[in-house]
Amino acid sequence: MSKKSIDHQGLDQVVLAARQARDEREKGYRERALKIYPWICGRCGREFTHSNLRELTVHHRDHNHDNNPVDGSNWELLCLYCHDNEHQKQIEFDQGNRATNGFGGGASHSPFANLKALLGKGEGSD
Repeated sequence: MSKKSIDHQGLDQVVLAARQARDEREKGYRERALKIYPWICGRCGREFTHSNLRELTVHHRDHNHDNNPVDGSNWELLCLYCHDNEHQKQIEFDQGNRATNGFGGGASHSPFANLKALLGKGEGSD
């Protein structure tokens, strides 16, 4: 049985590449946000550990994924569910503004317009 020789130079290159990849990832906004903020959802308060950290996302408050200040002021950590909910609210807001050209979109009637008359009918009929 012949022993294979270990390619130390090749292993050193693999380790170096892995470290460089890790350093590059840590420059990303998710890794920076995870270092800055506690691992807690900013909406529901759910706490995260290493085992479920993949379920914690970085939400851009201004919805601009290119706006990544070093201090993290445009980020908040949200669980997957709260993050999806936040984006759904933005989608619905955008759709509502398009549907109404930015002018309201509320009720077209006043549900309490006749309230005084209805309350007045009840007086004296005990």
